[in-house]
Formats: sequence, C-alpha cells, structure tokens
Amino acid sequence: MRVKSIAIAVVLFGGTLGATYDHYASARQKLDQIDTGRLRAGSRVSFNSQELDAWAAHEAPAGVRAPHLELQAGMATGRAMIDFGKVRRAQGHPPGWLMAKLLDGERPVTVTARIRSGGGQATVDVQRVEISGVEVDGRMLDFLIQNVLLAVYPDAAVGRPFELGHRIERVDVQRASVHVLIGR
Repeated sequence: MRVKSIAIAVVLFGGTLGATYDHYASARQKLDQIDTGRLRAGSRVSFNSQELDAWAAHEAPAGVRAPHLELQAGMATGRAMIDFGKVRRAQGHPPGWLMAKLLDGERPVTVTARIRSGGGQATVDVQRVEISGVEVDGRMLDFLIQNVLLAVYPDAAVGRPFELGHRIERVDVQRASVHVLIGR
C-alpha cells in the first residue's frame, strides 16, 4: 500500500517538479564547474538537449529568437529565428542603408556542423546553412561567414582547429547530449 502511495505522489508531483526544474541554471552550474578548473582529470560533464536549448535561449544576442539544437553523433544542427540587422545593431554595428534592407527582418535559419575534437582542440566544419528555406553554399556562404558571423563573433573558428581551454580534452557530441571530458 505504501509503495502505491509513493508512486501516486511521484506521478502527481513529478510533473510539477519537472516543470520547475531550471535547465539553464543546471547548464550554467556545469559550465561554471568547468570554468573553475577544479574538476579532476578524467571527469566527464554531460549536457542534455534541454540544458543546451535553455542556455542558447538565455545567452542568444538580441535579434535571435527560439534557438534549438538537434544533436547526432559528431553533428549538431542549430535552428533559430534571426533578424541579422537587429543582431548587428545589438553588437554596436548598425548596418548601412543597403545592408539594412538585406539584413532586416526575422528569418528562419538552420546551420548543420560536424564537430571533431581531441587533444584539447576542436574543429567545427559547417556542412549546411539554410536561410528562409534556401540553402546557402559556396561563395555566398563564405561571404556570410566573413561578413556576418565573424563580424559579430570575431574569435569564431570555422573549418580550423581551436583550443578548447579549461583543461578540456575533448567534446563528444552524441544523440541528445554533449559530453565534455576533462584532461590533465
């Protein structure tokens, strides 16, 4: 009888507890643990999809709405509604009249990237970019990376290795989660 009462309580209150769970706070706490450098070598910190989505929503710049990540082994697909003009203005770089006409207005954007890591480094290779349902590739993709992505995030490394820092040995992207392995 007691087990049945506990099961009913879990069902009744489980939904309430799950609804109040703060995925952003959980992700932030895990990132803070990594940033402090106090995790032991061999530690593994895992982020689930809900934590990553909550972190992305909280940390997204003005002009980015409803970010969502889909994870597969070694791959990540990010989706969001983006107003590129608003993003540029929020970064303190208002576009000129012509660029404003091209960049202003919210658009659905999807980016798929392959993520490889090991030895304290990672490489992010953009596989596919889609804006408003139109695939962007070749010279246009290079233009967007140079004039939009790198203009907003000048330290972004696309297609070349970069240091992970904080003693991170590697980042394993799996279906529905990302695992960070701490090295020496």
